[in-house]
Amino acid sequence: MAITEDPETQAANSRFIRTAMKEPLLSREREFELALAWRNEKDEASLHSLINAYTRLAVSIAGRFRHYGLPLGDLVQEGMIGLMQAAERFDPDREVRFSTYSSWWIRSAIQDFILRNWSIVRTGTTSAQKSLFFNLRRLRARIDGANASLMGDTARQKIADELKVKITDVEGMEVRLGSGDQSLNSTVIDGSDDQLQDLLPDDSLSPEQVVIGLKDAETRSRWLESALSELSDRERKIIRERRLVDEGATLEQLGKALGVSKERVRQLEQRALGKLRQHLLGSVPVRNDLFPN
Repeated sequence: MAITEDPETQAANSRFIRTAMKEPLLSREREFELALAWRNEKDEASLHSLINAYTRLAVSIAGRFRHYGLPLGDLVQEGMIGLMQAAERFDPDREVRFSTYSSWWIRSAIQDFILRNWSIVRTGTTSAQKSLFFNLRRLRARIDGANASLMGDTARQKIADELKVKITDVEGMEVRLGSGDQSLNSTVIDGSDDQLQDLLPDDSLSPEQVVIGLKDAETRSRWLESALSELSDRERKIIRERRLVDEGATLEQLGKALGVSKERVRQLEQRALGKLRQHLLGSVPVRNDLFPN
């Protein structure tokens, strides 16, 4: 659904666009001088002159994305952000016109804005989805023409091949673009009290499962502490610092702390693991209790 601007905002945006379109174009030589002054001397006046001259480019590129239903003023603002990023990174010594270089930054900024705001559900989280989002309608119209709304498997496969994506990605984006956002509080049937969220499955654990899980964890912790008590102080230190922390110590670190070689630490670790296994298998009634599914 398109987002509309209030009349005051529309008027301000129109004035901004008219002003931008009146800015004189820069010659290659003048553009080079301004870019050099900004890069070498951080002359802000030169930066402003460069940006003002190419604001019309941001307006032009933003206009190509109006059909996504977002306000033109917002698209232009995002395009200006991309333009300023381009000015910050532009290297005049590469002998590339600033308009050519900045076009990519402007388009990228606008596309990222559209992906963030087109839907309350994040769209285009992968490069394949992003490519599909911005190219599916165009390719569908080119392949199927007047029947673009009724795309068949052949057309989907052609699009998948051209964009180098999976056909399942094409099908998923087709559904995504063809349906708008819908609140989970919407009723299933008009006049009914049943909401869409009532139909969603609850995959969380039940209270009983949570309690059982906590009890089992406590029991396994007692078994482990009992097994660790059978180890020597050095073996226990190695197991705790190598196996029972998120980021375990290396063999070299433990070797330095214990005053032995890395190979000796490895041998002590293997011996300690063997002792633990033997103790646990001998003291736990049911082996599967140690290794739950």
